[in-house]
Amino acid sequence: MTEKGQSTQKNNQQVSKTRIPRMVRIPEGNGVVIGISHSQVDLLLRTELWAEEWFDKDLFSVELPQHLIKVKAFEIGRGLVSNAEYHQFIWDTGHRVPKEWIGFRYAEGLDTHPVVGVSLLDVLKYIEWLNIELKTSYRLPSEVEWEYAARGGDARLYPWGDEFDPWRCNTLESGKHGTTTIGEYSPSGDTPFGLMDMSGNAWEWTISLLRPYPYNPTDGREDPQARSKEKFVIRGGAWYYSHKLARTTVRESALANFSSPALGFRLARSV
Repeated sequence: MTEKGQSTQKNNQQVSKTRIPRMVRIPEGNGVVIGISHSQVDLLLRTELWAEEWFDKDLFSVELPQHLIKVKAFEIGRGLVSNAEYHQFIWDTGHRVPKEWIGFRYAEGLDTHPVVGVSLLDVLKYIEWLNIELKTSYRLPSEVEWEYAARGGDARLYPWGDEFDPWRCNTLESGKHGTTTIGEYSPSGDTPFGLMDMSGNAWEWTISLLRPYPYNPTDGREDPQARSKEKFVIRGGAWYYSHKLARTTVRESALANFSSPALGFRLARSV
């Protein structure tokens, strides 16, 4: 075999076949709790040192008011999309690599860590490629789908309950200084639906534009044509941020071309 042939064979062995994402079905919810309540804000003011500053600066307002909505049944990834899964996309398409990668590959030993450093534009290209490869219709979750999946249908502040526990997720308090293996905190940090890493590890893109509550899906926030200049909601907190941002109701946002070493994504699909 020629040197070129040996190199091609070696590279082909390094690239796995396209993985089928592991999805969890979330049932239809007729009274899904969205947002934080005033009583929960009062609870945080009594138990969390950071909450008073948030209250004074009116930072809870984006999570208010708490309200009930109907959410259709859907599927969502049990975990975030990993480096290994995203690498197959890079290999097949030649798309630009995440900023944190070395050359055309992620660092050694990070196969099962969430891919980060990807913009929403990158993510949409990945999903387009994946749908062609697997002949299906994956997408990003809306922010209300994400919150419903994280809370399990009730009003909990974290996937496991109302009190923060540093042993259940990868936030700044964990001292990991980077992403961790997807599911490292499972099952103790799982949601009631069995989803992993919805608090900490990496922020997650949603396909919703940031608009005030109450949530109204017809006000343009879910309009696929209005995406160039507005910010999209990101959810879940990350390893680089404290637990105050890893609550189920926190709504941060970013422009579609933004990327960060603490921002990744998980897939969703309509049923």
